[in-house]
Amino acid sequence: MRSLPLPLTLTARLTPVAVLALAGWAMSSGPDPAPVAQDRTPEPTSSQSASAPSTTAVPKTYATSPAPCDSVADKTVTSLVPGAEAAGKEIPSTDTDVRRTCSWNALKGYDYRWLDISFEVMESDAEAEKYYKDRVAEKDGGGDVPGLGDAAYSVVNLTTEDDQDTREGTVVVRAANALVIITYNGSDFETKEAPSTDTINEGAIKAAKEAVATLQDTGA
Repeated sequence: MRSLPLPLTLTARLTPVAVLALAGWAMSSGPDPAPVAQDRTPEPTSSQSASAPSTTAVPKTYATSPAPCDSVADKTVTSLVPGAEAAGKEIPSTDTDVRRTCSWNALKGYDYRWLDISFEVMESDAEAEKYYKDRVAEKDGGGDVPGLGDAAYSVVNLTTEDDQDTREGTVVVRAANALVIITYNGSDFETKEAPSTDTINEGAIKAAKEAVATLQDTGA
């Protein structure tokens, strides 16, 4: 069986890398020129206590990202991406505690599939909620996925290039201070058509459920 060249949109993928900017406070102090009348540390006033910054750290449910290539069962990979190696390929990241992505893709006969699973760990639930809302706002036409994480959204889109259809599904899940992002797409290079919306949507949600369960195990 002859192999066929893939469309440019399927051979070039850009994996965003999350870059976090960390800022700290600079504090300085100097000696008190006034003599101390008594060998006793003065008690702070109520106004001073109120203005002092809190040093209590907000606990995070998830401190690090789980290994994305181990986040779904082997049988799930072979079902969603026929012909792919179950081990997958992890995409390099500048900070694996914050963001990790695994990718699987394969062409079996004329049938092509691609699956990405990403974990993004934020500093707080509020930050994760903001990122979740921003991502959902970028993708119109989808709907909520009940019972998955704290919030979940799924959308499927069809694109056409050189008469070749490709259907791609995206599932975004927020679980406490972490996001799970699933991208799943497919094409048939013999018929020039794409898998059905249900096939792509159900496959993406299945991968999302397993990935979220893996994430929750790391925070247990």
